[in-house]
Amino acid sequence: MTLFTDRAEAGDRLAARLEHLRAGPDGGGRDCLVLGLPRGGVPVGFRVAEHLGAPLDVLLVRKLGAPGRPELALGAIGEDGVKVVDGERMERLGVSEDYLREVEERERAEMERQASLFRAGRPGISPAGRTAVIVDDGLATGSTALAACRTARRAGAARVVMAVPVAPRGWEKAFTGAADECAAAAAPDRFWAVGLFYRDFSPTPDAEVIDLLSRSRR
Repeated sequence: MTLFTDRAEAGDRLAARLEHLRAGPDGGGRDCLVLGLPRGGVPVGFRVAEHLGAPLDVLLVRKLGAPGRPELALGAIGEDGVKVVDGERMERLGVSEDYLREVEERERAEMERQASLFRAGRPGISPAGRTAVIVDDGLATGSTALAACRTARRAGAARVVMAVPVAPRGWEKAFTGAADECAAAAAPDRFWAVGLFYRDFSPTPDAEVIDLLSRSRR
């Protein structure tokens, strides 16, 4: 079931659910910061930031993929040492702590590469005291999104809003205590993979992330 043409349309649809956060006299929003999860969350977040009149930055998190199935999350890591692990899934799949450490080391190296590439030596925009609107292009297991929420909270965000175009029905329960608010443009009963809800779900290249962040700063 296709819901969105591409990530830009998904961002427009999601922004309509966040209208109360919009800056200005007609919006209830205060000091918002939109944080896109690289890479696919950035084009969605760019449209959300435009609608809300808010700055855009990246919030770096990396999935810890299962052996032979990198798309299946055993957990996720975020900046400032944040780590989320699904112990039950690790036990069910027979994954060792040594394997997890190896994957974590590799993903932290990639996170450092992204930080250098996307921020180009500039410090990230601090969410301290602000409403951090964390945006991804969809949610499946939720591990990376949970790590993102905890990272924003640790960085001092006054409120954390987790926002995605599409997620499984009832997804909000997993974010109790991690996010103050959850928003999705759609939450279908039947959910297999995020990409099935997009006509164009081609990978977002690094160059597009860099371009969108630059356009947002301007």
